[in-house]
Amino acid sequence: MFVPDSKNPTADQPDPAGGLLSIVGLGLLLWAIIEAPTEGWASGEVIGVGLASFAVLVTFVLWEAHSRHPMLRLGLFSDRRFSVAAGCESFGTFGLLGALFVQTQFLQFDLGYSPLQAGLRILPIAMVLLVSAPLSPVLARLVGIKCTAAAGLAAIAGGLWQVSTVSSIATTYGEVVPGMLLIGLGAGLLLPTATNSVVGSVPQGDSGIGSASNAVALQVGGALGVAVFGSVLSTRYQDRMTEALTGRRVPAAALHAILGSLGGALGVADRVGGATGALLVGAARGAFMSGSKVSLAVGAAVALAGALFVLAGLPSRPARSAPDHGLVKGPRGVRTDDR
Repeated sequence: MFVPDSKNPTADQPDPAGGLLSIVGLGLLLWAIIEAPTEGWASGEVIGVGLASFAVLVTFVLWEAHSRHPMLRLGLFSDRRFSVAAGCESFGTFGLLGALFVQTQFLQFDLGYSPLQAGLRILPIAMVLLVSAPLSPVLARLVGIKCTAAAGLAAIAGGLWQVSTVSSIATTYGEVVPGMLLIGLGAGLLLPTATNSVVGSVPQGDSGIGSASNAVALQVGGALGVAVFGSVLSTRYQDRMTEALTGRRVPAAALHAILGSLGGALGVADRVGGATGALLVGAARGAFMSGSKVSLAVGAAVALAGALFVLAGLPSRPARSAPDHGLVKGPRGVRTDDR
């Protein structure tokens, strides 16, 4: 009722070719990352699919650059408010969703919580985000957009690092809560600030493009985060379990389940029972927590790199005056810009 409508009277036609290229390119890239632990990082299939994904994505960029009606206007990336903010959103959701992927498994398979109980124990992230998100505009006005977004990414990095340092077979829920709170704080500071910068940097008639680009940055970062976290965890887990099972005769079906996931290993251990089952449980949980530690540390490094990327490239203050490009209406009709 109260938000003024926006519409581009000269909107372009759809770009089905660009949409198809983006889907194929990202799909192949994610497949290569996810399947690498199973097929082998040096396998011809993984390398071939990975190279194919880059070729398709390069073709996508070239198509968008020369299309008369591209789905993604590459010219928008010349504005650092748009490009750097979109990039830092991807860095943030990379760590956030990657951590959620790992922590839900830790809570269910290692600590033995039900899916509902695990979900309730993830709530601290959402609660802190709920409190910090409304405060992010206030902080951005005080210290600038750049520092607020960088602080958010640094908090995500700190939270991931804290959880990685306490990850072991003896880790309790209480030990990971501080890191979860830091991750929620960081997401609350980062996402509203970066979203405002991305959407506010496009002309009013193109607000739909800005909103869609913002969503793409979030989703691509999250998809890559889950894929990379899961792949790193799986690689480490399989290496440790292969070492633990060396010299033991294990049926092929059981071996496939054990190496496939912690849940599969626990299922086999439950069927075997006795001392052998107990040994398998201990080995599987130790291997999983080792993989969790490494994947979370990788996520922390990526988030920290994102913070440095923001400090180096994102403008800190809105521009005092700007042309029509990037202008949005603020309170009481005042036109503002996120530069």
